Formats: sequence, structure tokens, C-alpha cells
Amino acid sequence: MSTVPSRRLASGDQIPVIGAGTWDLAGETVKESVRCALDTGYTHVDTAEGYENETEIGEVLAEYDRDEVFLTSKVLPKHLNYGSVLESCRDSIRRLGVEYLDLYLIHWPNPAISVRETWNAMERLVEEGYVENIGVSNFSAYQLSAVQHIADVPVAVNQIEYNPLYARSELLEYCRDTDVVVEAAAPFGRGKAFDHRTVRDVAEKHDRSPAQVALRWAIEKDVVVLPKSSSPDHIRSNFDLFDWELDATDHEKLDGIEESDPAYDSGARDWTRDTYGIPK
Repeated sequence: MSTVPSRRLASGDQIPVIGAGTWDLAGETVKESVRCALDTGYTHVDTAEGYENETEIGEVLAEYDRDEVFLTSKVLPKHLNYGSVLESCRDSIRRLGVEYLDLYLIHWPNPAISVRETWNAMERLVEEGYVENIGVSNFSAYQLSAVQHIADVPVAVNQIEYNPLYARSELLEYCRDTDVVVEAAAPFGRGKAFDHRTVRDVAEKHDRSPAQVALRWAIEKDVVVLPKSSSPDHIRSNFDLFDWELDATDHEKLDGIEESDPAYDSGARDWTRDTYGIPK
């Protein structure tokens, strides 16, 4: 394993603090991105059945030692009934060409399906050895607490949109208090953080890129970051985080950004779309 820092999960397992995000990457592009990340030193890859790129990622993973990669996938909200959770996980494992997942997440909550039913299926996947750790994604503190209330296997992770323009301090604090690791999806706010004056000022001070500042800021808050890029230069630059630090003044400035501007986690859903599949 490389010397990437890690965070302890509730199970005692360790999760690398940076992972290769793969949302919206497909075909040869996702293969080249994941291969570049693994060659650079990343030891953590994040995907989902909804990304529709697991087969391509699996082809790349076959070139590497499986035990040196922390691998995450997610189940779509339309598949959260008991039998579909089991089927979706096994299908993801088959497409990825592996025997197990290090982490499996509920991709979005689905209010039309009982969270008890869903979590019972998630726990069965752990019992049967398909999955090492289970968690959630895009859950509020309220939704997360409901899962925790009925869980026998603890919630390991909450993967949420998190970046300097959308810091969500109350949700972060709740997760910390309940031993849930936060993962930052959209750690750049889908690129919006690159142009923010405060982020750029801190980057200039340290002779770093705005992307590096956004990632380092999150890591120093004990958040696991999942940057996505198809550019080899950006993939390597995003990994160059571990021999420098932000100071207290930097954190004060970045924490003082008053914008609350989500890039994707923005309120009401279209419940009829294929992701959720809830008919009227």
C-alpha cells in the first residue's frame, strides 16, 4: 500500500483520505482516469451502479492487486427494496470483476421504501461477505439518525456534497459525533470553487491550485475527498496534498465563505425519473 493517510471507519477498517471519483466518466475515458489515478498512488476508487461504468473500471482493476484498492459502489434509490439491494450489489461485484466491496452505499434515500427493509439487506451483504462496510450517501442528519436508530451494523460513511462553497457544518458535526466518516462528493462544487476569490487568494499564497486548496481544506477537517478528473495532469495534481498544510488564517478565510450554493444536492427531486422510479 502507498502512504496515503486514512480515516478509521466504525468497523475499525481504514479508508484512504483521497479517492478517484468516477461520476460522469465512461468508456475509455474512465479507464484512462482510473489507471492514471492508481499509477499515481491513489488506493481508493469510488463508483456506483448509476454511473454505468463499473464494467470498464473492473477491466482496469484486473491489472492491479485487488487487496491494495479500497473499492466503493452504490445502489440506486429505485433498488432499495430488500431483494433488489442484494441483486444490485451482486451485479456490481460481477461487473467490477471482484469478490467483494470495501464499502457499499445507499446512493440516495428513497422515502417510498422502508429504510429498515433496505438496511436489513445491507447488513445481510456484510454477513455474507459481499461487503466489508456499509453506509449512505446524500443523507441529511435526520435521515442518517433514522438509519442509526435501527442499525445493528453501524453506518460507516455519509457521502455528501461538500466543498468550501457548501460546507454544511451542522451535518459534518453530527457525523463526527456519531462516528460516521464524511466523504466529499463534488469537492470543487462542480468547478465553482475554482473561481471563488477567497479560494484563489489562498491558492496564490501557497503557490497551489484552487483545486488543491479545496481538497486540502476538506482533508484537514477529517473529510475524505473524491475528486473526479479525466486529465492526467489534474489527477496527479489533486494527489499532491500531503507535504503542505493550510494555516489557521487560511481556515478562517475559507470557513468564512458565506455562500451556500449546492451544485447538485438542491432540494426537491423528480421522483418519477429513472433514478428513483416512483410512479405517481
